[in-house]
This record gives sequence, C-alpha cells and structure tokens, in this order.
Amino acid sequence: MKLPLSALLSLCLLAAPGLSRPTPAAPATDTPALPAGVHQVVMIEGVTEYRLDNGLQVLLAPDDSRAQTTVNMSYRVGSRNEGPGETGMAHLLEHLLFRGSPKHPDALAEFARRGLAANGSTTADLTNYYATFAGDPDTLRWYLAWQADAMLNARIARADLDAEMPVVRNEMERGENSPFSMLMQQVASAAYVWHPYGRSVIGARSDVEHVGIEPLRAFYHRYYQPDNATLIVTGRFDPRQALQWIAQDFGPIARPDRALPPEYTVEPVQQGARGVTLRRIGGSPIALAQYHLPEAASDAYTALSIGAAMLADTPAGPLYQSLVAKGLASSVFGFARAMKQPGYAVFGAQIQPGADPRAALAALEHGLETDGVGRLDQAALDRIRTAWLNDWKQTYNQSGALAQALSDAVAWGDWRLFFIDRLRVRALTLDTVRAQLGAWLLPSNRTSGLYLPTPDPKDAPAPAPVDLGPWIKKLETGTERPAVAAFDTRPLAIDAATRRSVLALPNGPVALALLPKETAGGQAHAVLRMGFGDAEALRGQGLAPFATGAMLLRGADGMSRQQIEDRLNELDSELSFSTDGNILNVSMRSDRARLPDVLDLVFHLLRAPAFPEDELERLKRSLRTRVEDEASSPAYLVRNTLRRHDQPWDPDDIRYTPTTAEVLAQVGELSRERLQRFHERFYGAGHLSLAVVGDFDPADVEQRLRAGLAGWHTAPAYERLPDPWYAMKPETFRIPAPGKANAEYRAVLPLELRDTDPRWPALMLANYLIGGSEDSRLWQGIRVRGGLSYGVGSAVSASPFEDSGAWTLFASMAAQNAEALQSAMRAVLDETLKTGFTQAEVDQGVQSLLNYLELGRSDDAYLAGRWIDYLDTDRDFGWQQRLIDQLRGLKAGQVNAAMRDLLKPDALSIAVAADPDPKP
Repeated sequence: MKLPLSALLSLCLLAAPGLSRPTPAAPATDTPALPAGVHQVVMIEGVTEYRLDNGLQVLLAPDDSRAQTTVNMSYRVGSRNEGPGETGMAHLLEHLLFRGSPKHPDALAEFARRGLAANGSTTADLTNYYATFAGDPDTLRWYLAWQADAMLNARIARADLDAEMPVVRNEMERGENSPFSMLMQQVASAAYVWHPYGRSVIGARSDVEHVGIEPLRAFYHRYYQPDNATLIVTGRFDPRQALQWIAQDFGPIARPDRALPPEYTVEPVQQGARGVTLRRIGGSPIALAQYHLPEAASDAYTALSIGAAMLADTPAGPLYQSLVAKGLASSVFGFARAMKQPGYAVFGAQIQPGADPRAALAALEHGLETDGVGRLDQAALDRIRTAWLNDWKQTYNQSGALAQALSDAVAWGDWRLFFIDRLRVRALTLDTVRAQLGAWLLPSNRTSGLYLPTPDPKDAPAPAPVDLGPWIKKLETGTERPAVAAFDTRPLAIDAATRRSVLALPNGPVALALLPKETAGGQAHAVLRMGFGDAEALRGQGLAPFATGAMLLRGADGMSRQQIEDRLNELDSELSFSTDGNILNVSMRSDRARLPDVLDLVFHLLRAPAFPEDELERLKRSLRTRVEDEASSPAYLVRNTLRRHDQPWDPDDIRYTPTTAEVLAQVGELSRERLQRFHERFYGAGHLSLAVVGDFDPADVEQRLRAGLAGWHTAPAYERLPDPWYAMKPETFRIPAPGKANAEYRAVLPLELRDTDPRWPALMLANYLIGGSEDSRLWQGIRVRGGLSYGVGSAVSASPFEDSGAWTLFASMAAQNAEALQSAMRAVLDETLKTGFTQAEVDQGVQSLLNYLELGRSDDAYLAGRWIDYLDTDRDFGWQQRLIDQLRGLKAGQVNAAMRDLLKPDALSIAVAADPDPKP
C-alpha cells in the first residue's frame, strides 16, 4: 500500500532537463586512437566527454561492475521551447519517435524483441530516450544505430499522429484523475504569468488535438539535431568500440545551418501573494505553497534545495513538527524543482480527515515564512547533507542512475554540475542556507491555495548571472573510477559462486545463501526472512501483522524514529520491513564495512520495538487517509472487486480481502497493547533465512547472526499459508467512478496448475506474446492500431507449492472508451486463439524473455531476492537454467496448445471502473 500523496508526487517530480551550451574547444592534440571527427574534451571520475565535428556531445562512463548497459539520448528541447499553439509538441514527438522510421517501422516492438527496458520522457527542458539492457555489444550496436536513424529519419506521419492521439489523450486523462497533479499545475500557472514553465508539459488539449503535421515536422527538424543533443553511455561496454560505432552512425549527420530561436522571456519578480482553489470529486484536502527560485546551475539553488529538504524532513523538520505532530496533516513534503531557467520550490501537506485545510495552509505558510527557517540547526544540515551525499554516491555507483543524473545535469546547464553540486553541498554552511531561505521564502514570492493581503511586501532578489568557472576549476580532471572485476551472470556460475548452508543455532536454524562478489562502491544487498505461525494462529489478527512490521522503524528500545533514521544515514545504508501474511521480509543495502552494523541494528529493531503511541497514531492517520483516497480510485476498485469475488475465506482469515469500511474498522482497532502482544507472541527465531549478495565478509555476517539471535525465544511453528486454487464464477462488474476521466479494466482467470507443470514454460511465453511487451498482440492491437489505451497488457502466475495460478489482463483508458476497449480485448483474444503464434514469433519471444532474465541477473538486489525465494522452495539458479533450456526448445505447437488449453475468454471475471457519464 503506497501513500497516495507520495504516488501523486512521484508523477509530478519529472527531472527538469534541457540546455544548449557553447561547444568547448578541443584539446590542442587529439588522442590518436580516436576515430576521425571525434575529439576528447575532459574526463572527470571516469566520465569522459567527447565532441563530434557536427556538435554532438558524447559522455561515456564505462563500469564493468554490473552486466548491463544504459544509453540515454537527451535532446535539449522541452515544453519550454514551444511557441503559441505549439504546446505539447515536445511530448507528442516523444511518442511519435517510437512509431518508427522507414528502416524501423515499430521501434517499441524491436526493443521488446531484443530485451531492452526502454522508454522516453519529456519535461519542461529536455526530451530523453533511454534504454537499459544486459551488456551485449550487438545490442549496443543496434541501439546506437536506431538512435542515429531516429535523429534523422523519424516518420512523423499523419497516420501515426492520428493513431497516437487517443493514447496521448488517455495520458492526459490519467493526470486529470489526480487532484494533486491538477492542483500543482494550476498553482504553477498562477505563479508564472509569462514564462512557459507555467504550462503543463503535456500541453493544452486544444493544441494537441489540432496540431498540424507540418509544424510538428518543423519542430522535429529544428531541435532533433546533433548540436542540440547529448548521447550518454554507461555500464558495461568497450569505450573504444562504442566511439567507433558512434562515429560511424552519427558522424555522417551534418551540423545544421539553422540557428535555434532565441529565448528572452524572463518571469518578472513576483510582487504579491497569489492563490488558487481547486474543487473536485474524491481525494483528501491538500495545501500547497510555491515560491520562485533561481535556476539549478546557481550556487543559491543548491543552498535552497538543501534548505527545502531540511524544512520538510520527516520527522525532525519544522513542517512535520508544526503540522503532522499537531494533528493538522497526515504528511508533509517539500522540494526544490531543478530547472534550466529560474524555477521554484513547492511545499505541501496532505490534510487528514476532520482537520481544517485553511488552518493547515496558514500553519504551512507560517512555518516557511516566519519561524521554520530559524528552527533549522547544524544537526539538520548535517543530516540532510549526509543523506544527499549518500544518494549521490549511490547514483554514481549505479550505471543506469548515473546516466539519468548526467542527463539531468545536461538539462540544467552542464553535465559537470553532477560533480559541482557535490562540491557545493560539502561547502554549505548553516548561515548560507538560512540566508537564502530567508531571501526567497516570502509572502510576496508565494503562490498558494489562499490569498493573504500583505501591507508591506518585500520582493525577492532577481537571480544573478551564473558563472560556473570557479567551480569548474575545482574539479579534478583526468580521473577514472575504480576498476571492478566483471561478474559471470550465467545461472550455473551464480550457483557455483554462492555458499549455501544452514547455520544451526540453539533456538532454530538459519538457512543461508551468501554470494560474495566485487561491486561498485563495495555495496551489498541482503534480505532476511522470518516466518511465524500458521493460518489458524493468525485468525482474527486483522492489520496487526502489517502494522507491527510498519512500526519497526518508528522506535525501539533507546532509539526514537529520528535516531533510527540518523543511524541509517550514518551507516550510509537502507533498511525496510514488509509483511505478507505470516512472513516478514527485511531488505538491506549497505557496504562491506557497515553491513555487520546494519545487521546489529536489524536485530535490535526486531527484538525490542517500542511501538510509541504518537507514532502509532500517525501511522493510523496515514492509513485512514490512504484507504479513503484509494476508495475512489478506478485501479483500486477493479482490483478489490476481483479479489473479493467468490473468495473462500472467512472475514477473520488472514487471507481475506476486506472492504474499505472493514479496513477502516481494522485501523481503528490498532493499539499499542495489541501490537506488543502480537510481537511477543509471533516474533522470534525458528524459521529464518538470509540471502546476501555483493561485497561482504561471510564470516562477519555469520558472527553477527549468532550474536543477534542469541537468547531470542522461538516463534510459533511456521507453516506457509496455503493459497489453493478455487473456482471463480465468470462475472462482469461495472463499477461507477464518477468524476474520473480515466477508467480501468481488469480481468482474472484462475489457473489450476503450479510452475512444475510441463506446460508452464510454454504458458509463460504465450502470456509474453499476448500481453507481456510492446510487441504483444494486446499492445499492437489495442494501443498501436486501436489507440484506445495508454497501458495494456497481461500477466500469468503459478505457485511453486500447489496447483494455483492466475491469468490477468489489464488496461487503462478514457472513460468514454470503456466499452470499446472491452470489445477490443475480447477480439484480440479470440483472434489470437484462432490463429496462434508462428515459429518466428516464438523464437523472437524466447530471445526477448532470455534477455530480460539476463538483465535481472545483472542486478544484486534481484539476485538477493531470488535467493531468498529459492531458499523457501529448496531451489537454486539451476532451476532458472532448466527453465531457460525449456524456453529455448519451445515449438509453436507447444505454445499454442498450452494457450488454447488454459486461456478461456468465457471464463474470465471482468471488472470495469468508469465514469458512467463521461465528459467528451
């Protein structure tokens, strides 16, 4: 269950990209080994910049620590560059580029065939196309060639635009479903009178629906040029070979002779508070306060960004203390939006039911403009700075994240900002942070949900010109990243490198899967699993298992919630607890030196939770808000309806799916005493397993396990919760979702089989070909040709323990397209069952699935997760190898037979949640 505000906020926090900067002079003497027309500019900590004669900027950051490669092609164009009547063009082009070219008529399908995790994104400053794939020279070669072809030969045809238009409308409607997204957009529109940052990236509906194909092509040819682009390659690849391919593919593209349109619109300094009120159906109250800030490349922005995080820190920050701790809000947030030109910071609070939104807004404004800045201290700065630097390090050590971070920095003015910001954050003082916040967090510089007359307004300063020169001089050039040995990701090699054993302890055994290996930054990922009790023992426990796990990070003997967070920050580690029935999973990320200390902390939290009353009340408020928000969500409505349909469980069974009212009643029943009783009864040793992957000392891990578990009582005997197959009567549910522009479709077919069934590999592939990728029958028929859905697909599951599985179909669409989509879904299924798949489709699908499996095995967190599951099932990666071998041998006849044997459209139970009276 995710906090709705967090989910909504994640939709709004698109990276703020886009920039063109002067081409740097090439070194006096180019490296002889470089291809003709390619010039090395500078190298900083393993990131090397090159320039082609046509102006293309190339950043290469090789890293062999993971067997994966990431490629980003970033065009310095976004919604900021759109003129009157052109809003939404940048985003439309992002869609249309995937529609293909004469050479590549369906790019998304080709990505799926090659196992690329690929997509695109558009922001106010940047359009970014990216792909991550298992490190493979042939795949890199193909993808670079596709990017070069897309830069020059994208089709941009009227037929493609017409087919994609309903998809774009559906994407608009998904945003319109969110009150938070709509409030953010309206506040931004009020805050910016002249600058295009006040417009939605997706554009005005009227502009998007009436755009002409020729203006769209002109926009494409103007901005999709080598001198306006940065190509970024990170991860496992050969830099010399990559440069050769880049020179071959991009070198022949001529430097354009056009000049980009000048940008001279400057938003005037705001001279008075502005306000917006939004009223619509569903959700809970939200208060926002937005302030203009300088551009991301400035020193002032760095101080303001850190200051915003300090103000909104949970639970120590002034906003949390003023609103959440006093019962005015269930959660608060705050962030500075990094942008190429002067941007903004936004702070907000989600108001809990029964609280006064105007009082909460007044408290929010008061905390920002009156007393909050003065309450910031050195400890708060040290906490946020440490967390920021830890995140920076994690980004640097993960090739995919590094590619995105460099792309963001390009958008903000210079890729070296990624390294400059680290220098700036290290150099920050508390006085600087306070001074910048005091200068910009002013009533006259605020746009919020309330108008406040101000007798003596004080204007914020105009942003000063940016000079990066002094910071650039401080960067060390010519530095490389530490070398990390390559790791063999073949399944049997993983088995050979893993130490499996059972640690025998007086209070019960611990099953171990330990895979020590070199990693970037010495990182290690671990999962500890604890099982307790059985279905009968858990009868009537309601939300107690979930709430007990959720409270573990909120206080323990001798440690407050803040002290736990500070300890994790100090250890540069991540820790989370999740409960599923009678299983608690503890996920950890640390490094070689600190993992033993993290294990000590984990066992302290597991054995001595404090369950503080105030934190429990905050958890309950958060749960109530979350449940009430989800109650009107179409996605929740279809999911909950089908989970409840014909379920065999009694209401007091832990496997029972409750109604919204029942969940709220269970929240009300939670108490400190109840959680203490649950913990005392069920938590303990007896059924434990641990998987660790990465850079760690196995002997240290075993020693900390012995110490951490010594003397802990044994939990009630664990028995896996049975999840047997049960018959589900086919039924169609039409669920009203008034006021929601977006609708949801979901269908479920129970399957009586387990993953040892001989048909399982064929069934996996059949599902992949039906709805598992952008080359699937559902995607091609409903999204590409029909234009009815922004997202459509299918999933199939089978238990390793019992004959119990399910086939699930899903789609989102505009409310007015609900009936058409349901008909189209049935038509695709009927046609697929009739025609089946060809051997060519089967072979291509198998290769794609194998590529995705290989990509997963290149990720240490994935390996740890798989090992913890394999310990439960007494399997190893040899199981995956046998599955791979079975997939490789599949024939079309086997796949078609398995599909026709198990996929019965008439047996589907279907739920559609849509506005019964949608607006056109």
